[in-house]
Amino acid sequence: MNLVDLSRLSEKVLGKFRLVFRFVAECMVEKSEKAKIKCLRGVKEIILGNSRKEQVMCDFFREEIRRVLDVLYPPCCPVCDEIVVPKEQLICQTCFEKLSFVKQPVCKKCGKELFDSTMEYCSDCSRHRRSFEYGLALLNYDEHAQHSMTRIKYKNKRQYLDFYIEAICRRYQKQIRQMNADALIPVPIHSSRRRKRGFNQAEILASGIGGQLGIPVLKNGLLRNKKTIPQKQLSPAERLKNLEQAFTTGILPENVKSVILIDDIYTTGSTIEACTRVLKRAGVESVYFVAICIGMKS
Repeated sequence: MNLVDLSRLSEKVLGKFRLVFRFVAECMVEKSEKAKIKCLRGVKEIILGNSRKEQVMCDFFREEIRRVLDVLYPPCCPVCDEIVVPKEQLICQTCFEKLSFVKQPVCKKCGKELFDSTMEYCSDCSRHRRSFEYGLALLNYDEHAQHSMTRIKYKNKRQYLDFYIEAICRRYQKQIRQMNADALIPVPIHSSRRRKRGFNQAEILASGIGGQLGIPVLKNGLLRNKKTIPQKQLSPAERLKNLEQAFTTGILPENVKSVILIDDIYTTGSTIEACTRVLKRAGVESVYFVAICIGMKS
């Protein structure tokens, strides 16, 4: 590349980033997490579609902008919401020690912790037939996990998912690879809820895990086409039927025969079971799941 071409390329890229700096300026005025997310989204949209040479230069500027944003909005802990120290970490050390990681013995189906090492299945999986192969979960759903999940979903703290993606991949990389899945499929939420919330946490989780482990993600493999009625007053059979009617397959390639469902919380298992049945009716042969949290010991 000669100097003239380099000059033209630099001017083109800098023109794009003048728009980005506008986003940064807005962030400095608003000083909110929402503004930071808007800025990073703007960076991504501006960069998309560039040539390889432009991409290299854009990547450099993007990292510099991310450093500026990290100064304006330093990473916060997904448990206590305070600024993480040291800043290179994704969680406070003291908060990390508060988390209740799932440990053996666990149910052979859902992966829930068991009180008795002589048991093979939890009470839920003993009573109800499961169509999925088995699943993995990172944390027991105690008060710390509940607080963190609530902040992610209802306070737009989606950046907290970075820690959970890293932790799941570090802890379960070998087990996930042994599932030999053709793709990851996030459990979908209804379009009205997505519009209100602005994102699907399971989709972000799936994209992060898939990116780190090199597994394709089918974001539209499953769709939620119906709002479900409140589940609390329903029997397990009614709850499952209610959910099965809410899901349908979306874009699902014929060669996809083994998938891993990704979700934030596994409670009764009705949602994962409903998704599994829909996928198997569509021709998928094996369905596993990975979740951040699972209900407490059985």
